[in-house]
Amino acid sequence: MCRSIKTLRPPALPEQATEADIRAAALQYVRKVSGFRAPAAHNQEVFDRAVEAVAQATAELLDGLEIRGAAAQRTPPTAA
Repeated sequence: MCRSIKTLRPPALPEQATEADIRAAALQYVRKVSGFRAPAAHNQEVFDRAVEAVAQATAELLDGLEIRGAAAQRTPPTAA
């Protein structure tokens, strides 16, 4: 859809996505959907609300995803 939105989950992003990463992706999404890079003053409030809603939904999604094998990759095996 929008090539400037990057994947925010491992292994594409090796560390946990930051709030700034999530907000940047939300901003790019809202820009793409609205067709505005920078909204006019009369649309700024609704634009900002949309960015916040998308950022919140994205954070919830990332928090809820289960990445199979991720725990095994992060934790070295213990010696028996």
